[in-house]
This record gives sequence, structure tokens and C-alpha cells, in this order.
Amino acid sequence: MKNKPHNFQSLSDFHRMFGVSKPVHPLVSFIRLEDMKMPSEELADQLVLDFYKIAYKDSLGKAKYGQHYYDFGEGGLVFTSPGQLFQKPGNSTHKGYILLVHPDFLLSYPLAKKITQYGFFSYNTNEALHLSEKEKETIFSVFKIIEEELNSRIDDFSQDVIISQIELLLNYSIRFYKRQFITRKTIGNSLLQQFEDLLEDYFNNEKTLDNGIPTVQHLAEQLNLSATYLSDMLRSLTGQNTQQHIHNKLIEQAKKILSTSDLSVAEIAYLLGFEHPQSFSRLFKTKTNLSPLAFRQSFN
Repeated sequence: MKNKPHNFQSLSDFHRMFGVSKPVHPLVSFIRLEDMKMPSEELADQLVLDFYKIAYKDSLGKAKYGQHYYDFGEGGLVFTSPGQLFQKPGNSTHKGYILLVHPDFLLSYPLAKKITQYGFFSYNTNEALHLSEKEKETIFSVFKIIEEELNSRIDDFSQDVIISQIELLLNYSIRFYKRQFITRKTIGNSLLQQFEDLLEDYFNNEKTLDNGIPTVQHLAEQLNLSATYLSDMLRSLTGQNTQQHIHNKLIEQAKKILSTSDLSVAEIAYLLGFEHPQSFSRLFKTKTNLSPLAFRQSFN
């Protein structure tokens, strides 16, 4: 049974398993890492929460980006959404904080819908947000307000105050992630080159015949990245996400075949991995303002 992920359905379950006192509020809690005790060896290696987790740990060790490891000893923020698998904490002692928020706490607030649009909740641990000292001060100040609100005054205004601070925390995280993409541009450019090489290899070796059009998930896995992080990184470097890059490559290959062969539109669609020629023709016209046949005729 140890191989089956352990599912935490309530904040109280999480607190109890890690030896932390009962949460003050049943739907939101704030924990200091140094107060947590390591769980029993019987706990599964993989955990699933039915609530959001935003955690800061003082050291994340070495993180892998693509085929390379980078030392991020300064620690960082990791975001987990409900239903997402993550690894059981190791036995090493860390300082930091964990904010747990049950989706029900956000009901009737705009953040309930908006929180699903923050892409970093789908990032992997190795794609954590690494904070500068100034950024750390900003994030910690928000954490402090949430902690004080929970520990000193639960009243009619508490939920409004805490939710406004959670939204502030998320908006700061967007800003700081954009900074991270810029300051780690060398890493990003290296991954961009690897990504372009993957696409080139995929189409040049006609993998589309057996596997169809490459998916965002497949390409991300080849680079050891989450699909969301890959798209966000590409958008920061090129202004386009992964799907747009795939479509651009498809159109580039289609133009090459249309202008140098006598293959029919249906045959080209099949060669490029489309199940239906109409889907290929629709995409081609959307991207070029010409049908495949009109594009071919422009060369005659």
C-alpha cells in the first residue's frame, strides 16, 4: 500500500500527520517548517492534497533545467494545486513556511476562478520561484500578515483580509517569475535551442507518421520541464507559447512540401500528423491567409 499516493482531504489531516497543532481555521492555515515533524516511514512517498499549498523552503538544493543542474541554495517558493502529486519531504531540517488554502475558502470570491489561471501552480518543484533578498522581504511581509490574522483575530473581516493577501502574494509571484525568466535568460536560451532541435528532429525524421503532431506535453517531458513552465518560458523569450511554436513549425514544413513536391493536400496532412486534411487546411489558412492549394499555385 505504500506505493499508493497518500491523499490529504483536510488541513487537519495534514497538521496531524506532520505533528503540528490543530489549524485555527479549518480552511486556511500557516505552518512554520521548523514546527513540522517528519512523518512515519509508512507514509507513501507521493502525496496529494485536496487544497492549495504555497511553500517557501530556505534551500532547494540542485534543480535540473533541461539536461543541466543549477545550484539554488537561496531557496524558493513552490506552488501546488489540489490533486497534484508531490514528493514526501525528506528528513533534512529546513526553515520556511507553508500556506495551505482549501478551495472552499475562496468560494464567492473572484479569486476562486482566478487562482486556476496562475500557471505556476502547474510547475514542477525544480521550476521553483527563487527569490532575491528584497523579494524575500516582500513575500515574508505578506506571510506575516496572514499568520497574524489567523493567530490574533478571526472575525467578520478575516476572510476578506486573508484572501486579499493571498491574491497579493500570487501577483507578486507573477512579477518575480517574470524577473526570473529574464535573469536566467542564458538558461532559457539554451532550453530554447534544445526545444527547436527537438522540433526539427521530430519533423525531419517523420515521427509524425507514427506519433502524430507533437504535443506540448511530449516536448516538455523531453526537456524535463512541466508543460506550463515550458510555455511560459518560451513566451518570455519569443512572445509565443509552445503550441504556437509547434504550429509555426508545421506551417514551415507544409510550405516546404507544397513548394517542392506533387503530393496532394491530403497526403501532406497525413505526413505532418493530421488525422483530417480539413484540420490541416484550416490551420494553414489561419496562419498564411491562403489555402494550401492557393499557396502552391503562387509558385507556378
